[in-house]
Amino acid sequence: MGEHLRDHPVTPRTDAEKQALVNRLKRIEGQVRGIQKMVEEDRYCVDILVQISAISAALNKVGFSTAERHMKHCVSDAVNSGEGDEAIEELMAVMKQFSK
Repeated sequence: MGEHLRDHPVTPRTDAEKQALVNRLKRIEGQVRGIQKMVEEDRYCVDILVQISAISAALNKVGFSTAERHMKHCVSDAVNSGEGDEAIEELMAVMKQFSK
């Protein structure tokens, strides 16, 4: 990946925030395992595609949730400290990955 604003102070996630993200990721992990089983069982392609779409949507939701938190904390702090342009550029570069 590119350069990060590593010297920027990081606002740690609360335990509740961490747990919510971990729970979502575990759910997604279970969905992926379910698709693996579907493939092993030679299930209908459309059923597999529907599950892949659901996983993609779930990952995007986690990504946008993380991006929202980043904007509210890290980018906001960077703007207030005069380093907003760098923080916005960094975030925009990552957000472009979501449109690929």
